[in-house]
Amino acid sequence: MDALERYVHEHSAPEEELLHELDRETNLRAVAPRMLSGHIQGRMLEMIVRMIRPRRVLEIGTFTGYSALSMAAGLEDEARLDTIEVDDELEEFTQSWFDRSEHGRKIRFHIGSALDIAPRLGEVYDLVFIDGDKREYPDYYRMLMGDNGGKALVHSGSVLIADNILWSGKVVQPVAHGDRHTQALLEFNRMVVEDPRVENVIVPLRDGLNLIRVK
Repeated sequence: MDALERYVHEHSAPEEELLHELDRETNLRAVAPRMLSGHIQGRMLEMIVRMIRPRRVLEIGTFTGYSALSMAAGLEDEARLDTIEVDDELEEFTQSWFDRSEHGRKIRFHIGSALDIAPRLGEVYDLVFIDGDKREYPDYYRMLMGDNGGKALVHSGSVLIADNILWSGKVVQPVAHGDRHTQALLEFNRMVVEDPRVENVIVPLRDGLNLIRVK
């Protein structure tokens, strides 16, 4: 952690103890611990939830549950968060942290493909956090906006937050042959900025967040 990052951490609301433990255990056990949202991004997600007060939240890509728990902490008691993770090897570990948290009762945890599960849940979401398979970001967007032949899962005023949008700077570099992750993120960012139904801004926090509001 460099001096500026340390300053940001020291002058932001502290990380909850359970989330600090989850961060540590994820770094010890997970194959790719850098996928975890972390203190500052987690606090930002919680703050956004508190500001817009969503009744229904969708998360695509649970990983070990840090971001889901961060958002759940900001939810009102009767609100609910659906989070979908494709990797069933993480299910037991992640569920154990939801069970330990006082906010876990607000979370509905699903295992499988978000493209299959989300439309079947029958919800329309006020807030969506996209952090799943980068190769599927364009498909997630089409699904959410109802462009794939199904019913839209968002409404006017809904907020979408897409993570890892800058992809370690690869979005401004020549794309390597066969790099489907970068190609998909470039397509997603282009789809969003050219879509007259939404307005957006890219925030260069960590690996980049695309904040999108449906008009």
